[in-house]
Amino acid sequence: MAKIFQVSARAGMARVVEPIARRLLRAGVTPNAVTVTGTLGVLVGALGLGARGHLVAGALVVTFFALTDLLDGTMARMSGGSTRFGAFLDSSMDRVADSAVFGAVAYWLATEGDHAGVAAALLCLAAGGLVSYVKARAEGLGMTCNVGIAERTERLLIVGVGGLLTGVGVPYALQVALWLLAAVSIFTVGQRMAHVYRQAQASTPSGSRG
Repeated sequence: MAKIFQVSARAGMARVVEPIARRLLRAGVTPNAVTVTGTLGVLVGALGLGARGHLVAGALVVTFFALTDLLDGTMARMSGGSTRFGAFLDSSMDRVADSAVFGAVAYWLATEGDHAGVAAALLCLAAGGLVSYVKARAEGLGMTCNVGIAERTERLLIVGVGGLLTGVGVPYALQVALWLLAAVSIFTVGQRMAHVYRQAQASTPSGSRG
């Protein structure tokens, strides 16, 4: 199934990202440095702003630094392709950033006494990690898993929009976004598991038990 926003967003951002990537590479900046910087920025936006209730500022800062996912990948391609460590670092930093975002949201909702919202945030955190794990595990077994309606970009966009709307006074916008995100994340896990199951069944010799 096609991604919701990722393909069109990446195509639209390419004209902006590519010149920046070229300048950074000429200045001697590495893709790995951009990856780490982006993660630190997300941590500041999530923990320093969002967790303290500054939802609009936090969402804007997190969104800005989350865009380094596009930048470091573009830089890696321009410099000859991602290294094995670069791919490992990028994936690891994504998990750190996601944990900070949803942990900050859960903390703020807890200070507001919104126990249902906290549960939704924690469910998003767990389901989001599972979305990424299922793909990584499948690829580690030699299969593909590039399916699903809610990859990382979509997940951050949904929670970001919810935070912005709540920050400007729209009631329950963040809570609605979290429950929506939890639902689509769980659905994405199901999509990926079904996709991998079909591949595994197709590769199982006739008469074998899978």
